Order: sequence, then structure tokens, then C-alpha cells
Amino acid sequence: MKRCCIFSGGELEEYNFIEIKDTDYIICADSGLKHAQRLKIAPDLVIGDFDSYSGDIPQDTECISCKPEKDDTDTLMAVKQAISRGFDEIMIYGGYGGRFDHTIANVQTLKYAMEHGVRAYLEESQNKTYMLSEGVHRLFSEKKYLSVFAYGGELKIKKLSGVKYELENTALNVDFPLGVSNEIESEEAVIEIEEGTALIICSD
Repeated sequence: MKRCCIFSGGELEEYNFIEIKDTDYIICADSGLKHAQRLKIAPDLVIGDFDSYSGDIPQDTECISCKPEKDDTDTLMAVKQAISRGFDEIMIYGGYGGRFDHTIANVQTLKYAMEHGVRAYLEESQNKTYMLSEGVHRLFSEKKYLSVFAYGGELKIKKLSGVKYELENTALNVDFPLGVSNEIESEEAVIEIEEGTALIICSD
């Protein structure tokens, strides 16, 4: 898989959970550049309206600048660039914290990526968030808790196994958090989604 790592401008209390590979393509969305600088990582692309970052852009780094009056968030712009450049896995760091509306926007960005055939993750030290559509999926997690939520409508789960609270032929709805705070009890859990979109959150 071709992996892109995006640094967004949200809060990151620590960096030791981040593992950057030599083959990763690095995009910084606006003030997400501050995270890359603290990690001494040279970005391949910097993008945004730069309303929250006023420092210098690294020399010889590709930069896409736009006006603040735009429809896309800086993170969504970065995700669109990653998709257009052929990456099929996207890690987003700095996508939580700070303004809650930005966090919600970044969760919606996960759905945009999924609809374009790309798996995207929001990750910080305590949480990892992603989305799944119809099909059979194996769930691996080093986190304590596994939560499964319906996103955008009813979620029909044919089976969820390998967890403390297993489900079979169950429909989750957006107005009741039945799938919160489950736990993986085997080497892997398996979820079979019959219909809908699952928002997966792994947390400590």
C-alpha cells in the first residue's frame, strides 16, 4: 500500500506513538507544519490558507496556498491531494483536539476518503478512528476499548465476534450508542457489515 501521512493543526500532546516510514509521503495542512517541525520531518507538500501558521515554509518544499474563503478544510484539501496522487492509505495526525467543529469535520473527511476507495485514519496517542463499509473486516487494536457507531444512517451488523459483547443480526442507529466501549478479547475481532457505514473508534 502507498501511505501518506498528513499533519493537521489540532493538538498533539505527545509524538512517541507516531511511526513515520522512509516510504511515507508527508503532507502538512496549514499549522500542521508545526508538528512536522517538532519531529524534524521534512514535508513533501504544505497546503492550506495559512490563517493559523505564520512561520517560514521550508525551502524547496512544494506549497499550495489558497484563500481562507473556501469550502474545503485544510485537512480535506490535504486528503484530496493524497488521493489524487495515488495513495490508498492515509494517516492523519493532529486531527483531534482544539476546536470541536474541526474534529467533526475531520471525522467527515474519513467518510470522503472511504467513498473514494481510500482508508483514512485519525490517530493520536489515546484514540484511533476510521470508517468501514459493507463487507467482512478484521479488527486489530492495541487499545483497550473498541467502539462501533452507526454513521449517517442505520448500520446493519450481521456479526461482530472476538469481542466481549458479541453481536449478531443487529441494527445500530445514530441516536443510540449501543456499540460504545466494547473490548477485543482475542488476537483479532471480525465485523461483518451487511449495510451502512461503521465509525470505528479504538481508545485507551
